Amino acid sequence: MDYKKAGVDIEAGYESVKLMKKYVEATTRPEVLGGIGGFSGAFSLDKIKKMNDPVLLSGTDGVGTKIKLAFVMDKHDTVGIDCVAMCVNDVACAGGEPLFFLDYIACGKNIPEKIAAIVKGVAEGCKQAGAALVGGETAEHPGLMPEDEYDLAGFAVGVADRAELIDGNKLKKGDTIIGIASSGIHSNGFSLVRKVFDISEAGLSKYYESLGDTLGNVLIKPTIIYVKALKSIKEAGVTVKACSHITGGGFYENIPRMLIDGKRAVIKKDSYTVPPIFGMLAKDGNIDEHMMYNTYNMGIGMMVAVDSADADKTIKAIEAAGEKAYIVGEITDGEKGVDVI
Repeated sequence: MDYKKAGVDIEAGYESVKLMKKYVEATTRPEVLGGIGGFSGAFSLDKIKKMNDPVLLSGTDGVGTKIKLAFVMDKHDTVGIDCVAMCVNDVACAGGEPLFFLDYIACGKNIPEKIAAIVKGVAEGCKQAGAALVGGETAEHPGLMPEDEYDLAGFAVGVADRAELIDGNKLKKGDTIIGIASSGIHSNGFSLVRKVFDISEAGLSKYYESLGDTLGNVLIKPTIIYVKALKSIKEAGVTVKACSHITGGGFYENIPRMLIDGKRAVIKKDSYTVPPIFGMLAKDGNIDEHMMYNTYNMGIGMMVAVDSADADKTIKAIEAAGEKAYIVGEITDGEKGVDVI
């Protein structure tokens, strides 16, 4: 008896590291010390210590049951982007610059090419965020997970000067709320999606005229990383007073998280066009409108509140970063919460 016969292939692990190395190296930043293969990832604080009052920000998350689509479609190079996005978007919406990222992959069987494809996506997400992929772990779990399945989670660390943290304290009545478009469902609510749609190879490969693509391609489209858009707003000289990453819980849970007591958000549903996948999901699943806005991003993946005088400048900055933006509402006085009208 040996470890391989017990279900853990050490040689496959070595091969996975070899295949993923080029993707990891493509994410490096000047602050990264050492290379892949160490026991920990080292990151210099030389630039950080030059800030007036540096604050570290962190975020951790996974991909959720969206990962089932990757299994069925045998497409593994995009879920890593989702994993990075879920973490770095949280860091960015607090005003932070993502610095580095680590991933954790648990699999039933280590298939080096599949693991490398997953890490390729993670590396692509890190490049989009400007973060270094400084380490990770691939754990083989024979007998605990099916051989053809895996799970993926990650952890991001960022930094901001305390004076530049986005905390909502400067919100006032009349401030404009701008929504930055999502790419679709992103990475939340897939347990419900899988109950509504036929998540089989045949179902996911079906083309829909209303979607302009196959169902699978629309559903697996990776989460947008908003780091560059938020950085572009800052570079345009605009102060973001409050920011919300629209994830699980949709509008009703996430928008109040960016508010302070005494301030309320009013969001206008007709201020932008909701992507057709959401209408299809609501119709096929007989899901009422409130539940849709309480579960999904409904086409808006990030919201920022700015002074009304800065609204046009903000939209131009977001568009300069390659994203779409809309004026979707405003801040009013009232009990902390949100009205979607």
